[in-house]
Amino acid sequence: MDSSAKPLAGRVALVTGATRGIGAAIALGLAEAGAHVVALGRTQGALEALDDRIFAATGEHATLVPLDLREADGLDQLGAALHQRWGKLDIVIGAAGVLGALTPVGHLDPKGWDMILSTNLTANWRLIRAMDPLLRASDAGRALFLTSSVAKSHRAFWGGYAASKAGLEAIVACYADEMENTPVRALCVDPGAMRTKMRSGAFPGEDPTTVPAPETIVPYIIDLVRPDREPPRGVVRFKERGQESASVG
Repeated sequence: MDSSAKPLAGRVALVTGATRGIGAAIALGLAEAGAHVVALGRTQGALEALDDRIFAATGEHATLVPLDLREADGLDQLGAALHQRWGKLDIVIGAAGVLGALTPVGHLDPKGWDMILSTNLTANWRLIRAMDPLLRASDAGRALFLTSSVAKSHRAFWGGYAASKAGLEAIVACYADEMENTPVRALCVDPGAMRTKMRSGAFPGEDPTTVPAPETIVPYIIDLVRPDREPPRGVVRFKERGQESASVG
């Protein structure tokens, strides 16, 4: 790949949820576009498998961070380590998330509720908090978080997941407004229906070949985080093809 095909050359990108699904596809795509990827996930073996793919495609290794996002101190320590090594962070991709139980609101288990909110909402707030100084040190910081159509459609039985994504959209929108006069831009992306393990859990009877593979969204994400382009504001939706069911990302 020549330099003109590497729009993210020299950029440092942190990707959460990088061990599978959309997060893994984005991590590989960012690396192929020239970025050095800091891949965060809970499983060391899965991170190493991703690194093997990145090395095979680019000849470069990723930086691997085995961490559960709900370990708040770990994010703060990661921010300090990134500052020491690079002094900046150009791209943050918040792709980690959990679906939780699809059940009536009155049947949600308190522990399950806390797990959904701590992973999908609180951890992303902590991520913004820890990485904000590093993003401000970039000449064009980009923070992008995956959301879902259920944040607004309010479907029955999706209360926990929907609440977490609605909260995520709200806090990212507030952060984006706060960054108006800085080089940092923040937004949420609804990937739509994607062929992921999370989606198969939500729609077990669905034929996975009828929805796009995670790799289809990667060129779109790269365009959104390029330093030479101004990304759109608010929540943007990637739509490979028409999908009537709820998106899960």
